[in-house]
Amino acid sequence: MVIPGTHFEPRTFATPRGARMSFIDAGPRSDEAVLMVHGNPTWSYYFRHLIAALAPAMRCIAPDHIGMGLSEKPEAYDYTLATRIADLEALVASLGLKRVHLVVHDWGGAIGFGFAARHPAMIGRLVILNTAAFVSPHLPARIALCKAPLVGPFIVRGLNGFAWPATWMAMHRRQLTAEEKRAYLLPYDSWANRVAVSAFVRDIPMEASHPTWSTLAAVEQGLAHFRDRPAIVLWGGRDFCFNDGFLARWRGIFPQATVTRFADAGHYVLEDARDEVIESVKEFLQ
Repeated sequence: MVIPGTHFEPRTFATPRGARMSFIDAGPRSDEAVLMVHGNPTWSYYFRHLIAALAPAMRCIAPDHIGMGLSEKPEAYDYTLATRIADLEALVASLGLKRVHLVVHDWGGAIGFGFAARHPAMIGRLVILNTAAFVSPHLPARIALCKAPLVGPFIVRGLNGFAWPATWMAMHRRQLTAEEKRAYLLPYDSWANRVAVSAFVRDIPMEASHPTWSTLAAVEQGLAHFRDRPAIVLWGGRDFCFNDGFLARWRGIFPQATVTRFADAGHYVLEDARDEVIESVKEFLQ
């Protein structure tokens, strides 16, 4: 299946746990690549225009996490941050990459920097888009409701009350077109196919007893490896979840980063401020 609105035909990879991962691999074959890591409930489709802009000159890799996008969606899978980091690590190893530039968004921050902390010598430039890779006490009430036992899965899996609202709540400057909304929701058309959307929400650690707390704390500690790397932060200022408190954290963690805040853009900053973000990333990476 070709990614909607593109000519990109994904490849597949078997994760260490045996699930089929779909990923875009575009651009010239090289052992250096731009690795684009999405969050919840997006998929590699989120990066389509950025890939089109970069791929003539740079190899671009954009995986769909297991349970997301065009990847396999097993009901029984260890849908945790630790496993997602291991899946990404295995994919990168299978491609023989020696140099990786990161582009991360939403949960992709924790996953991408989790991988990076295991292989700091591989990591080049950093592009940060409305994300976090550290423990935080902030959780909007609407996401907390989706995380609640019993009612959460009913909302997220039964009513599609996470992926569908994101198609309008994550935008502010403009609205997604009908075609774009269909593409974002395409992988999540049933209870079964929304398994990982729900699991991602439940995996948000809000207390030290949560199984993923220690994994995320280790990711946060690993950020110290990258204070000498070129970095840019491109931030949607109208993000209801990753608000300016998260941006302030990134400023403190990476004081070397160039920060651009788009005051009228939402969480899907790469969609909402597309032209400016793509031009900034292209100039930064190339």
